[in-house]
Amino acid sequence: LLCARDRSSPMVALPNAAGAAAAAAATALPRMGLGMAALGRPGYINLDRTSTFGSKDVRDVEAMQTRANAVMEAVMDAKGPVRPWFDCARSYGLSEKFVGEFLRGQGVAPDAVHVSSKWGYTYVADWRVELGEGDPHEVKDHSVENFLKQVEETAEHLGEYVDLYQVHSATFESGILTDSRVHEALAKCRRERGWSIGLSVSGPNQDQILREAMKITVRGGEGEEAVRLFDSVQCTYNVLEQRPGEALEEARAAGMDIIIKEGLANGRVLCNEKFLSISGAAGYKPDTLALGCILAQGFEPRVLSGGVTKEQLESNFRALEAAEQLRGKDASVLEEVMETCRIDSEEYWRDRSALKWN
Repeated sequence: LLCARDRSSPMVALPNAAGAAAAAAATALPRMGLGMAALGRPGYINLDRTSTFGSKDVRDVEAMQTRANAVMEAVMDAKGPVRPWFDCARSYGLSEKFVGEFLRGQGVAPDAVHVSSKWGYTYVADWRVELGEGDPHEVKDHSVENFLKQVEETAEHLGEYVDLYQVHSATFESGILTDSRVHEALAKCRRERGWSIGLSVSGPNQDQILREAMKITVRGGEGEEAVRLFDSVQCTYNVLEQRPGEALEEARAAGMDIIIKEGLANGRVLCNEKFLSISGAAGYKPDTLALGCILAQGFEPRVLSGGVTKEQLESNFRALEAAEQLRGKDASVLEEVMETCRIDSEEYWRDRSALKWN
């Protein structure tokens, strides 16, 4: 489903039509972007943040914004033929504020960048890394009241730049899949603001949640048939966690935009001995190969980098070239990685839940 400000509609360039080709490149959805989860707040669950950020005592707002700006500048420099892409969330600390101030400060036109964000969690850590035992860093609320509150907050920080607004971590338990009031509010947001509407999923039953979400329809315009509510899904998928693959194939076939988060499994892929052995033998940097294996999948995903330095980002973005090789001369490497490194989904999410904020 395309909306007023959705610039994802396919454009076909005629042979030797340079103008049409340029227009297609300008409106194409970017294949890789920067996720702001690790840059918008001082703490996150990625492994060994201290080696990159220093101790928690030196991660004040100014320091984190300065680092975020440097990585965002690298995204702008690396954009290539398509628009740079930033993915935020209300619960990623000050990510929306950082991105909005950066883009406006750089004088970036809304049509020159792709921005996505999420609602549904509230950041409650008060810019601290370590909290009391059992205290959460973020609190989930998928009620219509919270949506109406958070959509206005997102509009304040990012308004003119937003292309895609996503439910953050939809689950069966949160009620988002059955709450028609929220569904209608999301549909109204799409009609009135021109934002595409998506959802993100997490946990060992991501595939089940996605399939249920694909069934949700809302009223179209006057006299129109009902239409699918969700235009996109943002899902955890990587060389370790491959369970959602079939559901993502189904979503792609249904016309949904597929976005992949946590492609390096919060750093765990880079500690996996089987994977490191394969990447070394094949001559790939581990992060480049891991993300390249995702980009090479048949459901044609767009992939978020979680890089927090220019060097990490550049290495992550080389996955675009790696994916081409993995679909061609290195197809055997792709097959070996996906067959050898996959682990049980329940084990994957159990290990993730044990990661500490640092």
